[in-house]
Amino acid sequence: MSLAGKSCIVTGGAGALGSAVCKTLIAAGAKVMALDHAAMPAEQPGIGNVDLSDPMKAAAAIDKAVSEMGSLFALVNIAGGFRFEKLAGGNVDTWDFLYNVNLKTAVCACQAALPHLVKNKLGRIVNIGAGAAAAKAGAGMGAYAASKAGVAKLTESLAEEMKMQGITVNAILPSTIDTAANRRDMPDADFSKWVKVEEIGALIAFLLSDSASAITAASIPITGRV
Repeated sequence: MSLAGKSCIVTGGAGALGSAVCKTLIAAGAKVMALDHAAMPAEQPGIGNVDLSDPMKAAAAIDKAVSEMGSLFALVNIAGGFRFEKLAGGNVDTWDFLYNVNLKTAVCACQAALPHLVKNKLGRIVNIGAGAAAAKAGAGMGAYAASKAGVAKLTESLAEEMKMQGITVNAILPSTIDTAANRRDMPDADFSKWVKVEEIGALIAFLLSDSASAITAASIPITGRV
């Protein structure tokens, strides 16, 4: 699945999943720029300290990344976050926070990237949803599942909007991802059942490849053995 010469932006690119996806895409031959709310590591091409929930800041960062790469073929929206909090005794601000980091960042990044993708009349958008949003939401998962369900509907709607312009829009739905943070938070879990960041990277690379040109509006589970 060669991505030789294809220019890709990965939001949340400094995180555990984002950095792994960047490495996978680079290994496939892509030119990659990462965007992140955190500072960008010196060795990673990208732009740090970007608030992607702000439309103007998202547009400025994406325009700068495209200017440096020369074009844009794909946007991969990984920026996001998680909080486990029950409604009883919880804080309504959690719902705003997860809406902002999981859904609004994707909306702003997509809106900023569309002019570049439409100009090329060819492109890919891949959003990171969540398996929890496709199933019955458990106690304490309401705000997170609701925000990720919004990502799924954004994906479907935008795919319909872009289907005649050569741009595919898909989402992947991971279960628990094998990261250092998740291992710290769930030390008694069976880590071998979790989906690995490299496996997610491989699925994203496939969705960006020519082989996936007929796939759009899909929400694809990637669950390991959970």
